Amino acid sequence: MRLVILLLLLLQQMHLGNAPWTEGLQEEVLHLWTVHIVSLPAPSNVSISSFNMEHTLSFLPGADSPDSSRFEVQVVRLRYSTVAACSALTAGQTCNLTRVFKDPLEQFRARVRAFTAGQTSSWTVSSAFHPLSDTVLGPPDVVVSGCGNCLLLRVRPSIWTQQIGLSMDLVINVKRTRDGAQFILTRPYEEEVEIPYLQRGVEYCVTVTVKTLFNDNSGPSDAHCAFTSPPPSHSLSVVYGLLGAFCALLLLLLLIGSFVCSGQLSVRGLQRRLPTTLVTDPTVCCGSNNHSFIFRLNTLCAPVTPTSTC
Repeated sequence: MRLVILLLLLLQQMHLGNAPWTEGLQEEVLHLWTVHIVSLPAPSNVSISSFNMEHTLSFLPGADSPDSSRFEVQVVRLRYSTVAACSALTAGQTCNLTRVFKDPLEQFRARVRAFTAGQTSSWTVSSAFHPLSDTVLGPPDVVVSGCGNCLLLRVRPSIWTQQIGLSMDLVINVKRTRDGAQFILTRPYEEEVEIPYLQRGVEYCVTVTVKTLFNDNSGPSDAHCAFTSPPPSHSLSVVYGLLGAFCALLLLLLLIGSFVCSGQLSVRGLQRRLPTTLVTDPTVCCGSNNHSFIFRLNTLCAPVTPTSTC
């Protein structure tokens, strides 16, 4: 609105001539014309993201930026310098700063401006960026297996985590699949980690995150699930039960057979061990018709004479 009023005043003074008091008015109108008409909208949302030490700058064009706008990126160490590969970006393009940010311990900033053939915008500056601490480290590779009432984890961090990971720690999230109960463990990094005191035959899911001395932006691994020990099988239990019953029956039959055999052997042995007695008493030997020897309980009867009376 102010610009419109000033333009009307400028037109009015053009009719009145070049009076001295109109010079200041002309300068102000030209300044407003440069700011509101000549300048391009500045880019917005200038940010630097990083994954495994791969650094990328992104931005959004300013509102109402013409399609012909190009964008220039500069980074600062001691002073700002233009990134050659990012000197004429179009809207939607990003700038790879991996080779520019060579020192992982240094702090960097970047800025972006829009320009056309005859116009430029003001610079938009990013936040400070520290490659070593701001990069996001990739998740580790994890293998999980059961070991009775425990889980055994085999963990291998990403390559960049191993390169910059001084004093690494493992943050382990353990979740029981059955009811969702979970707990978190923090352990010093080892290639193999055992999680003890778990329920047997139960499935657990595990995620692992690696934290380092200079960086705690590591992403968690995918969930890996395993049973602490093989889950019980109903059909296998039935087979084991039948096999146990058969073994018990076989043992019982063997014991019965053993008792029967031992009893028979005992009777026969007793008969063999009894002494043989010669009996001459006719009352004991009655019933003998052929005057032969009669055996009764290992008793030997003498021949019965005709004069004997039964």
